[in-house]
Amino acid sequence: MIEVTDESLRRAASEGMDAFIMVFTEAYGRATGGTLTAETMPLLTLPQHALLAYVTLRDELMEGGFCQLIQNGYGAYIFHNPFARVWRDWGVGDLTKLVYAARKIYDVHRADLERERTDEEFMAMYEQYEAFDPLEDEFLEHEEEWTSLVAAYVDGHIEDFAQVV
Repeated sequence: MIEVTDESLRRAASEGMDAFIMVFTEAYGRATGGTLTAETMPLLTLPQHALLAYVTLRDELMEGGFCQLIQNGYGAYIFHNPFARVWRDWGVGDLTKLVYAARKIYDVHRADLERERTDEEFMAMYEQYEAFDPLEDEFLEHEEEWTSLVAAYVDGHIEDFAQVV
């Protein structure tokens, strides 16, 4: 089981929801060596993966949108795992709908979205895949609310995310 300290949780909680969530995801990174592979994936439980996936989704969308998320190799991890259903159970149903809508685009264009590109070709993806734009805008509009809901769920179910020592 992944362990986090009570002290680190208290300190992070006083800093805000992002810091609180990061205590867990940083522990997951230490446990997996910072890389998700066939060997390291089983080290995390479904709730732990769902939290890590949320943070990955959030960070990628805040920085570069779905094109960046997919180009950085997270498409299958986000879209072809049960995270959207888990997030719905956490009270973030609107995020679930958004991810399902993005998955439809991803599934239709997966081969092209995942192919290796030059920097110029990558930048051109934003025009080619404008269908992601309204979804990214919706995410940006609701990110703080959704992160707050995720943090509240984690706080209420800490034992599902780590052992506090």
